[in-house]
Amino acid sequence: MADLADAIESMRQLSTVWRAMVLDRTPDADVRDLPGVAVRWADCRFPFWNAVTLTEDGVDAALLDARLRQAAEVMRAKEQPGFLWLFEDLLGEDARAELPAAAERAGLEFAFPGTGMAGDLLPVPEPRHPDLTFVRVTTDAHLRDYADLNSRAYGFDLAAGRDGIEGSTLWKGEVFAYLGLRDGTPVTCAAAVEADGRLFVALVATDPGHQRRGYGEAVTRKALHEGARATGLTRATLHATEAGAPVYPRIGFVPNSPMRFYALRP
Repeated sequence: MADLADAIESMRQLSTVWRAMVLDRTPDADVRDLPGVAVRWADCRFPFWNAVTLTEDGVDAALLDARLRQAAEVMRAKEQPGFLWLFEDLLGEDARAELPAAAERAGLEFAFPGTGMAGDLLPVPEPRHPDLTFVRVTTDAHLRDYADLNSRAYGFDLAAGRDGIEGSTLWKGEVFAYLGLRDGTPVTCAAAVEADGRLFVALVATDPGHQRRGYGEAVTRKALHEGARATGLTRATLHATEAGAPVYPRIGFVPNSPMRFYALRP
């Protein structure tokens, strides 16, 4: 079943990449693989680094109820908020129908939708945009700029984004992270990181005052181009928010598994 295979790939990419990201944030990160639930939780102020996801396929309604309660218990034990990332194609039909009620019983509320995407699209041509110059993230100043772009794009406090990325050695070395500068000012960013024979695209963001100008697509192409050139990989994956979803098919990504993000109900 193609949809199931895509969903499993997407879930595994999350588990692999997020394990590296949260351990980069703190060696004390919670990276447990529990029955049916993967925990990838840095317990930092950057909510994307605080994640749990369901890992089984063919989940029925009864098992979904148990796994959502299990995930919510993990989340309640943490100091900082985060999200349950749920890949809908891992659920059976009865579980999908029961999902809203099961989430309610577990004390979870729907936060926002997403979409898993993948494609055998690499290499991509080196991108050019008349407004932008591209700079690889190699310094602490670059990391702060990257963090601040994500905070502004996703509506987080600046301190939250900085808590997620500042001081990272991973992001200045193994991650192909790029800033797009307009007249010397960072306005967009994207990153690609090798994971299980693929390039995973992460934390694409554009300053709200500079959106809808093709900046996000251009800087994503740059990260993919440089990552593929360095690794020789040909397949790429990502998880798109609703706002970013229209961009990636233009690069060659194919949407596959619908995703739902849940937070703890206040």
